[in-house]
Amino acid sequence: MRIEIINTGSELLLGSTLNTHGAWLGQELLGLGLRVQRLITVPDGDPIRDELKQSIAVSDAVIVTGGLGPTSDDVTREATAEALGVDLIEDEHAVRCIEAFFTRLGREMTPSNLKQALHPVGADVLPNPNGTAPGVYVPPRLGDSSCAIFLLPGPPHEMHAMYHAEVAPRLKALTELPSDHGVTNIKFSGVGESSFQDKLDAPLHEVGGLEVGYCARPGELDLRLIGSEADRKAAADLAVKTYPLQFINDDERSLEETVVHALTEKGLKLSLAESCTGGRISSRITDVSGSSAVLTHGYVTYANEAKVEMIGVSEKTLETYGAVSEEVAREMAEGALKESGADITVSVTGIAGPSGGSDEKPVGTVWIGISIRKDGQVETSVEKKFYPNGRRVFKQLASQAVLMKILKVVHCVF
Repeated sequence: MRIEIINTGSELLLGSTLNTHGAWLGQELLGLGLRVQRLITVPDGDPIRDELKQSIAVSDAVIVTGGLGPTSDDVTREATAEALGVDLIEDEHAVRCIEAFFTRLGREMTPSNLKQALHPVGADVLPNPNGTAPGVYVPPRLGDSSCAIFLLPGPPHEMHAMYHAEVAPRLKALTELPSDHGVTNIKFSGVGESSFQDKLDAPLHEVGGLEVGYCARPGELDLRLIGSEADRKAAADLAVKTYPLQFINDDERSLEETVVHALTEKGLKLSLAESCTGGRISSRITDVSGSSAVLTHGYVTYANEAKVEMIGVSEKTLETYGAVSEEVAREMAEGALKESGADITVSVTGIAGPSGGSDEKPVGTVWIGISIRKDGQVETSVEKKFYPNGRRVFKQLASQAVLMKILKVVHCVF
């Protein structure tokens, strides 16, 4: 199905308002097994009509957001009627709904709000329980058009609700996709996009009728599979078998959600000792509902004094090897494990940059330590990583590596 999205509003092009509608709608449509062939942002006024004419000519469905308000620059209804060559008429039920909305708020409706009850002849009015602007659905084959058109309000809480209640069911009815056609997204970490594709792209494309896509972010790679349920499962099994240690999940959860879930299932307690990441790992963990059941302590020992006083790192070790060293990472992990009483503790110490590096320890160097308490015994290991990607990316990649290390330990050791 050929779908185009038109986001309207001069404020989107001026940069004063962030345009999130296109990304949100793209994800929602992908969940139906549909893809957007084009996304356009246009200012208020005549460009809406002109763009609609172009989109209607080459699309099966067009979704327009914004421009349904009561002010003079809200002209999406008018532009749609002009593009289709039909008149606008007032919907009496829409008028009553708008009046009722103002009554609930204890406010008087202004005459300008009546324009929100207009819709092109032959179109359906879509109810909006969250605002005054009804949506509009223009079914295919209205006038000379064979394209379905959806006009949705701009405010996200109104647009999202209307999409789920009114747009998604209509799109499902219009498509001819098999009932088991869908999308599977599989998350991996610790493998580069090019390496992943070189090893898997040819085998994945041998699975008949499957569309394969990749999306790389710092420290993470998504494999997108679109097709029948059987084809998606066969491809997913192949990918996970090829990269079992890099696999995060295939259920749309974030890495931190996956980690918290794994710890909770095993009844394990976690503590963290962070230096260069400044609490980012603890923040990601505590972004997850239910994390209080697994995270006991999050030590942010940025200064050497904090490493000594809070988790017992030896002053002599710091003087001899420096804060960014295998030895300090080891003592941070073991000290935090002892102080917290947790089952697993991970430490991280490094040089985020852009200053502070040396020939021996360049910017991007990071040491990650992990201490595990199992059957009364403590085991510690330390690993060196190098992320010379700038301060923000460094912290993201380091936190990603720590979370993956926790996930591996939970699955492989406990």
